[in-house]
Amino acid sequence: MQFTTRPEIAGTFGVVASTHWIASAVGMSMLERGGNAFDAAVATGFTLQVVEPHLNGPLGDLPALIRPAGADQPTVICGQGPAPAGATIAHYRAEGLDLVPGSGLLATVIPGAFDAWMLMLRDHGRLSLQDVLEPAIYYAENGHPALPGVSRTIAGLAGFFADEWPSSAATWMPDGHAPAPGILIRNPDLARTWTRLLRETGETRGRAARIDAARRAFYQGFVAEAIDSYLRDAAVADSTGQHRRGVLTGADLAGYAAHYEPPRHTTHHGWTVWKTDVWGQGPSLLQSLNLLEHTDLAGHDPSSPEFVHLVTETMKLSFADREAYYGDPAASDIPADLLLSKPYAAERRALLSDTASTEQRPGTIAGHEKLARAAIERAARHLSGAQGIGAGEPTMAHLRDRRGDTVHLDVIDAEGNMVSATPSGGWLQSSPVIPGLGMPLNSRAQMFWLDDGLPTSLAPGRRPRTTLSPSMAQGPDGTGYAFGTPGGDQQDQWQLILLLRLVHGEPNLQAAIDAPLFYTGHNQSSFYPHDTQPGHLMIEHSFGADTIDDLRARGHRVEIADPWTVGRLTAAARNPDGLLRAAATPRLMQAYAVGR
Repeated sequence: MQFTTRPEIAGTFGVVASTHWIASAVGMSMLERGGNAFDAAVATGFTLQVVEPHLNGPLGDLPALIRPAGADQPTVICGQGPAPAGATIAHYRAEGLDLVPGSGLLATVIPGAFDAWMLMLRDHGRLSLQDVLEPAIYYAENGHPALPGVSRTIAGLAGFFADEWPSSAATWMPDGHAPAPGILIRNPDLARTWTRLLRETGETRGRAARIDAARRAFYQGFVAEAIDSYLRDAAVADSTGQHRRGVLTGADLAGYAAHYEPPRHTTHHGWTVWKTDVWGQGPSLLQSLNLLEHTDLAGHDPSSPEFVHLVTETMKLSFADREAYYGDPAASDIPADLLLSKPYAAERRALLSDTASTEQRPGTIAGHEKLARAAIERAARHLSGAQGIGAGEPTMAHLRDRRGDTVHLDVIDAEGNMVSATPSGGWLQSSPVIPGLGMPLNSRAQMFWLDDGLPTSLAPGRRPRTTLSPSMAQGPDGTGYAFGTPGGDQQDQWQLILLLRLVHGEPNLQAAIDAPLFYTGHNQSSFYPHDTQPGHLMIEHSFGADTIDDLRARGHRVEIADPWTVGRLTAAARNPDGLLRAAATPRLMQAYAVGR
């Protein structure tokens, strides 16, 4: 076992891992008071909206994998909202756009996170709505220490908020300036919103009925009314610098509901791995596993240049297919079964070589040739570009000059219930705060293209092809795993590396997470302005000079990151004998696993 920065958490009662220590502690408190993994996940998720407001919010998105104790496989809860009825290519083109902005009112889709959390709580939890909301209300009302990232984000946007988004300035800079790191920050409007939600549903008899009443209050009642009222007149600056009105309406909100669906999966060296369907990027990890299955990867040390090179070149191929073919399967003809098949992987494997590719190489599939050509052409149009205010989704703000990100949580209880969830969107820099609610809208519509005929073309009712990507797996011995990370396009790169380390000989979750990481920006970014960096490879300095020199010699355009700066992975596991384990990254010094 490698050196670890922290012990791998182990016990039999329950484990919670998330990207903020307060949220992890809140989740554990739900288990302590008799709740299960689903209650803990919901309370953790709402707390993350408060303590990491630059990374997610109540009007964002939520994909989750849940696996009730004894279930043969996980189930997906889809809280990825679709485009509003008015979100047509013609309308956006008439606004003078050739890309969906990365921030502002036209960047939003119907917010799905709240309904997804309520669906999980109603059908699988056992605590009350008040139980799971009370910690979030407490921290919004009484304050929490500002993370350095929160302080930097608000400080960088202070002038813009004051000039363009006054409701955001009032929320995040109530005394006129950005909070210093460690200073208590509050969101009293958000606390009042959740308190009102509890008050308005308090007379509803029955646990499930009250949760459904909260769903109605959010999507048809006072929350939806506040959003609809604000958007009728608001015209705000977006990432292009222009002022534009949005198209989201109260009717869009009233027609939305989160739902369940089956996961996608593959097998790899005796393991089974589950992800969402191709409306998320998760199946790219499954494609990568298929590609790597009959290579000599197992013979390479995970810190070797051979390992880094082979995994990087594999990810380039699977992500090229993501760009060409993934999208909402309910609204597009997507050859997902073929993409995830072992024979298709065998064909694609022949493209792997000892040198780094600088080309975009999606597979050519009969009947879909135009999609591969279109993906190559799009990448060529976006080799570089400025971000604009509030645009993008940077995995690490110090690695890329962007703002925004994501959070993640994993929970397993003593009964064996498991949750892996990756909430995102609605962060403080995506859109102005809705007056009186304390929450901004999301910017997930930037995943769409304003080109016709693609699985990712903007269309009313279509889900954007999100980067949010929770994971579950089961090892050959029956050990179950829940894991994930923030990080946009990097999510299924870092998760792949973590999983390969677990598959090929590193059983300790903390050691597998602590080990050096890398990723490639070769493929097209999912976020405005959708830049590509052919041949790019970001690698932590701790891989060592020899490995880095070898990779450069193979043709990789290497960018060196400082140690402990890439990735925000968390993970939890349940052994067949009932032993529970969990771990969280030391990077950024805020993610924590707790348990007993």
